[in-house]
Amino acid sequence: VSLQLATQRGDWGFEAGGIWSGSTKVGEGFQLVEESDGTYDVFQDEIIDEDAFGAKGKVTWESGRWHWYAQAARMGLVADAGPDPTITFTGWKLKDSGSGNQTNFLTGLAVNVGDFQIGPNFIWQEPIIGPIPSDAPSPGQPRNILTDPFAVRGNRETVGGELLVTYDPTPATWFWQWDNDVREDAPLAASLGFVYRHLPTTMDVTNFVAEDGTTVYSFSAAPPPEDLWELNGRLVSKLASETRVVANYYYGKVQPNGWDPTEADETMNRTIERYGVSARLILESIALEASVRFNDWGPYDYHRDFNLTYPLQVGGDVSYNLGSPRWFGDAQTRIGVSGTWRSLDEHSPRYDPEDAGGDEGSEWEFRTYLHLAL
Repeated sequence: VSLQLATQRGDWGFEAGGIWSGSTKVGEGFQLVEESDGTYDVFQDEIIDEDAFGAKGKVTWESGRWHWYAQAARMGLVADAGPDPTITFTGWKLKDSGSGNQTNFLTGLAVNVGDFQIGPNFIWQEPIIGPIPSDAPSPGQPRNILTDPFAVRGNRETVGGELLVTYDPTPATWFWQWDNDVREDAPLAASLGFVYRHLPTTMDVTNFVAEDGTTVYSFSAAPPPEDLWELNGRLVSKLASETRVVANYYYGKVQPNGWDPTEADETMNRTIERYGVSARLILESIALEASVRFNDWGPYDYHRDFNLTYPLQVGGDVSYNLGSPRWFGDAQTRIGVSGTWRSLDEHSPRYDPEDAGGDEGSEWEFRTYLHLAL
């Protein structure tokens, strides 16, 4: 059950809300640890009624070209609300994760300067009960979301900041609208953002699906404390009435989902720097897509789970639409050809050093397809 109240007073907006969630977990047990002089004490506790309640408040102020907001939340251990899809002023990436077991504060300012918008944003969040490190003494073990009432994942202790610059000469087709790929009417609109996260603690562990496709296991550990950053952006260009280009680009330092506490798995226990760009083009009835990625994960979940990367990935797709062209992902009848080429090294799946002669290996895939929209 949730309740939200909102009101507007001149330039000021006020929102407040409360939630009651996860009450079915009341009485379930969980572990917690306390550190003292470099040693851990492991305790057993259980969820109580108060852990199912959470509250959030938000204040906004807009005057002319200035837009400011601040919000804070206190969420009980199991008071999960789910991700927040709200776009406040601009396309900031630092947002409330929506999970329980956290206290957070966010504030951001967006300033319009001609056709540009400059937006710094800040987040501080901290779990009420922190994660269990992998080296906690028995019977301590890291939590996971399947067997424990809560786990520290997206609510990991974070101090983060970002700066987002957006160029949009035609604000009537808002750059951050969900369908802006189709609606944008500017010859050029683009964004560039930098996000920095200071992560002083580890997390609880995540789960993965075994090779049989059904059995679910938990990792033994989660990535260690680290400072992560990412540069990212998007570009949209309406070149003509039936010609449109959309590109996405990124460069950043990231961690995998899993970790090996024994330090034996050198592939998994890496913090990687990845970068790449993808672009899509519609030219009358022809649609094209191309991408190039460096030192990045592959397309499947388990690639990030086990930190499986490829030195270089190149992809392309060309299709002809039998009708009015729309966009990739939309239901439409089209016939096309796609291909992917990847280089392989010791951190890639299916790499065979003997077959590659000690050098980088490679793999490729080529397919044709016919999509029918009925």
